[in-house]
Amino acid sequence: MSLSDEIKDENKNWYVIHTYSGHEQKVKANLEKRIASTGMEDRIFKIIVPTEERLERKKGEDKVVKKKIFPGYVLIQMDMSDESWYVVRNTPGVTGFVSSGTKPLPLQPEEIEDILGNMGMKKPELKIDIDPGDQVIITEGPFKDNTGIVDEVYPEQRKAKVLVDIFGRETPMELELSQFEKE
Repeated sequence: MSLSDEIKDENKNWYVIHTYSGHEQKVKANLEKRIASTGMEDRIFKIIVPTEERLERKKGEDKVVKKKIFPGYVLIQMDMSDESWYVVRNTPGVTGFVSSGTKPLPLQPEEIEDILGNMGMKKPELKIDIDPGDQVIITEGPFKDNTGIVDEVYPEQRKAKVLVDIFGRETPMELELSQFEKE
């Protein structure tokens, strides 16, 4: 069964549940244990904490880190019934479903496809944690220790245009991502 077929199965809708921020993995583990202990494997199928890989620069080194896309939320694929709702709702750490009043709202197939795509189930591009307007400090080269403001980012080339104040004038410089870091 392909990802698209799995997303569109009528009995398997995706729902969003609220959790305490920072407890998403613990809630996922609690849900998995609770599903096994109550025999709900035929009603509750998948639990996902949406994350994406980002490139961060710390102490002069690039590192790929996983960042939560929606802190405080967990996605769950299930066949909604009173029993499955009760099992999920009464799991430690779950504060509720995203809903319109009392009835949980399933995600649209396009929404879950986008989320899963951002998580790497489709080939995502690596996001860089530098944005135009960010203040940076140059760590290498002749302008080391000068500060500047990111004007443009070129992720494919792993470069950015940084505006640096030289003799009272804003001067654009194209720098490698390894030559500066966020202040």
